[in-house]
Amino acid sequence: MRSRTPYKLVYDIGVLRHLARIDRKHHALIREEIERALLYEPTRETRNRKPLTRPSVLDSAWELRCGAGNCFRIFYRTDQDAREVRILAIGIKERDRLSVGGEEFPL
Repeated sequence: MRSRTPYKLVYDIGVLRHLARIDRKHHALIREEIERALLYEPTRETRNRKPLTRPSVLDSAWELRCGAGNCFRIFYRTDQDAREVRILAIGIKERDRLSVGGEEFPL
């Protein structure tokens, strides 16, 4: 049986800058998806939650996709021992471009 003790969600200071570049109307959706998907099983792979296999934004290990057309990307890593999920970056993916806080990253 899986533990029902939730993970602690810790947001990196830069996430505030990243959210400032995303329309405010989407903030609640992003927050709700983070809480729904990452509080209890952040390392279980799903259709919208994947471990990253190559170097990525801010040295994250996982990516969570959400929003219409999965346009939002939440990058995070976990500490199993501390039961902590550290949200490192939130970005917008449009076609073949990823923008985090106004900065573009290659895909």
